[in-house]
Amino acid sequence: MRNSSQLVAATEIMAQFAEDTGLSGTQKPQRYLWTDAFAVCNFLEIHRLSGDKRFQEFALRLADQVHDILGRHRQDDFRSGWISGLADEEGRKHPTAGGLRIGKTMPERQPEEDFNQRLEWERDGQYYHYLTKWMQALHNLASATGDTLYDTWARELAEAAHTGFIYELEAGGEKRMCWKMSIDLSRPLVPAMGHHDALDGYLTSLELEESAPRALERQVTELRELCRDRDWTTDDPLGLGTILCDCLRTLRLAEVHSKQLLPLLKDLLTAAVSGLRQYARQAPLLQPAEYRLAFRELGLAIGLQTLPLLKHHFTAGSSTANEDIDTITNMIEALSAYENMGVEIEEYWLAAENRRVLPWIEHRHINMVMLATRLVPGGFLKK
Repeated sequence: MRNSSQLVAATEIMAQFAEDTGLSGTQKPQRYLWTDAFAVCNFLEIHRLSGDKRFQEFALRLADQVHDILGRHRQDDFRSGWISGLADEEGRKHPTAGGLRIGKTMPERQPEEDFNQRLEWERDGQYYHYLTKWMQALHNLASATGDTLYDTWARELAEAAHTGFIYELEAGGEKRMCWKMSIDLSRPLVPAMGHHDALDGYLTSLELEESAPRALERQVTELRELCRDRDWTTDDPLGLGTILCDCLRTLRLAEVHSKQLLPLLKDLLTAAVSGLRQYARQAPLLQPAEYRLAFRELGLAIGLQTLPLLKHHFTAGSSTANEDIDTITNMIEALSAYENMGVEIEEYWLAAENRRVLPWIEHRHINMVMLATRLVPGGFLKK
């Protein structure tokens, strides 16, 4: 369990988030899928650590709001109802069957509108990597509450995402994945393939199959193929944090799928070592707060918290082949040299004066939630 002051700080942050975004108090609900996925995990972890039932209620209420708001068309859309196209009663039973909107402020780009890269970041639609985060949040809700309906909804979301985002370059040919799709999943908004999207989908599908073996067999097979021979290296802090979290997920899953996943684990660890070296050489943490994006740095800080867990799981694992032990051990040790960077990031953004700058204020809710995840990571990392 983390230091009690960190639990207190996380509790205050998430209580404020609940009030600001319409889970408590009188504010109109404001839902954004990425932020809300992390928030569910934080609420569940605060409830586990403190016993305060309000926070489990926040998690359940948040899931309902996400489905009721982001599972339906926008209020400024000419369409209405569930984005899946299901009738109201059936849509309530299967709220993720058509995917979930991002929750961006601007409406999605229409077919007749020209592409504008800057504006596209502000426009609604669906992101695959946001959907996988929500699948994880639902899976955590199922584990915390014992209600298997959340796992059912997670698998239905996995099926919708796979159908919507995966396409063939030509009939019977190589499969690819779009980065951003329209709200109804009928057309690509950004056809390029996200760097880690296939990896997110592959690992999440394997996790969801733990409660329903082979339920996502086609998705697992096709996503595994999309992951083949990929270079996962990045020096983006949020991307690096994702890779580190995926190293832990892969190692845990390797206890069952060792033959398939140990080569992937080595690739991910290699990418993490290379990317962290590149990132550290830039000395990003010496920049003033005005030039830093807290949620991206905090994503890395969360990922760095996996290092002790990686050591523990790797040491305790019995399925690891002898020839892999030295390689993996050496890479985990190399990553451990950066562990204190996470502490530095955490302490920097806990300082009130660093949260008064415009970049923090402009991204306040996602920054708050990511900081809270760093403070109580057990819900997200499944410690």
